[in-house]
Amino acid sequence: MKLTLRGDYFNAQFSSPSGISESDISKSDEQIQKLCPGDTSHLLWEAQVNYQNIDKVIESANYGYKTWRKVPLEERINFLKRFQEEAVKRKEDIANAIALETGKPLWESLTEAAAIAGKVNVTIADSLERVRNIKIESVLPDIDGHIIFKPIGPTLVIGPFNFPCHLANGQILSALLTGNTIIFKPSEKTMVSSQLLIECFHAAGFPKGVINFINGTVKTTQDILRHPTIKAIFFTGSHAVGKKILEAVGTDVSKLIALELGGKNSSIMHSDTDINHALPELLRACFLSAGQRCTSTSVVIAHRTIQEELIQKFKEAAQKIIIDHPTKFKVDPFMGPLIDQLAVDKYDQSLKLGEDNGAEIILPNTHFKGSFDGYYRSPSIHFLKKAVKSNPFTQEEIFGPNCTFIPYDEIEEAIEIANISDYGLAASIFTQDKSIYHQCLQDIDAGIINLNRSTVGASSRLPFGGVKNSGNFHPAAVSMIDHTAHMISSLETMDNSSKLEDVKGLK
Repeated sequence: MKLTLRGDYFNAQFSSPSGISESDISKSDEQIQKLCPGDTSHLLWEAQVNYQNIDKVIESANYGYKTWRKVPLEERINFLKRFQEEAVKRKEDIANAIALETGKPLWESLTEAAAIAGKVNVTIADSLERVRNIKIESVLPDIDGHIIFKPIGPTLVIGPFNFPCHLANGQILSALLTGNTIIFKPSEKTMVSSQLLIECFHAAGFPKGVINFINGTVKTTQDILRHPTIKAIFFTGSHAVGKKILEAVGTDVSKLIALELGGKNSSIMHSDTDINHALPELLRACFLSAGQRCTSTSVVIAHRTIQEELIQKFKEAAQKIIIDHPTKFKVDPFMGPLIDQLAVDKYDQSLKLGEDNGAEIILPNTHFKGSFDGYYRSPSIHFLKKAVKSNPFTQEEIFGPNCTFIPYDEIEEAIEIANISDYGLAASIFTQDKSIYHQCLQDIDAGIINLNRSTVGASSRLPFGGVKNSGNFHPAAVSMIDHTAHMISSLETMDNSSKLEDVKGLK
């Protein structure tokens, strides 16, 4: 089955409503082919990139902003609820597209698809309170004060491939709720999944210009984010691309940029760890989504007293992991393939680099051969006797199904290892001692620190973001809405008693 791309979306319609025609192909500036990562003989789609649509999409977003920012809040909420109804209807279609494009097993893709509708409730119930207007009576004598939240303006949302709908959806909903219009630029690896999300917004009947969508390449993104009318840029992806976004914007201080970047995440296994509890948590942390999550655990910092038992049991569990095609399987697989050949090459090179720098192989990286030819790799496990900052294996994000065990004796040493990377996204501590947990909470440089809980998976009712090279202090999830509105202050009085003669220094 070949998936259908409908083109870019602006002025409340797709640019190619009936699919791609021969004339569209002849006029396209660039073409992209997408193979199914679970079966590379399966061509999912061919995309035609049209750079002439960039200006049209920006004009559409500017047109929509003139009216959408003035739409009463309750009406905006009603639009979001209609979108929620459409997302529920399309859940199966969205999940199937996510599975085929990303390689995530269907059960995992269904979880993401279901979260799209659920995010509406969280945004309205939990996020909205953060941007409610505030009145302060008598802030000055006989004068009331107001804090008023206003939308920032047309907003560019740049989506990742690993969660093509869920992560962008949270940013889009927050932006819409506070009165901004959006331009969604998806990953060029997951265009159909993202298109289905836009189809839900279209079916919900949002006014012309409020919802905009454009497929494309780096040029597409750079042209849009540099445009002076784009006032907010939300990006989820790698640290390297995040830096390029900052470089492209340069000295334009009129833009708000919220970056959710990568991680080199650690799980500390203290001497009193309940190993039977920790094993399934650690499996999920290291190998869900084939390790292609920004919060995946990359380093397991294990106390020497439990190190051998933990490694042996974890290795045995990892060898039981079922790997298969995301939609064509007899038994639900735990994980599917990596996203593409580039990801496979980077994964293989990262492991080779680690081994060249002293990482011992516990479970080797193998090219998994299943029912189909695809970008499959098995889970791999390594061991480092000591962590040093100069070792690239303690620094670089691998983004594949690998973890490395490093031993420690005292908790201060474990914290030092957790902080050795220039990333600071997520960490976990497994212990029965709350004082150890609180020490980690205070001293580990990360935006997410869990107790007896995997680093992957998060609550939308909490902030989600990192420090150091993992973000720029604009966390997503419940606090995403903070970056979609700006505050103004107002002094208000109905007392008309001011007189010119009361002004000092006049003749």
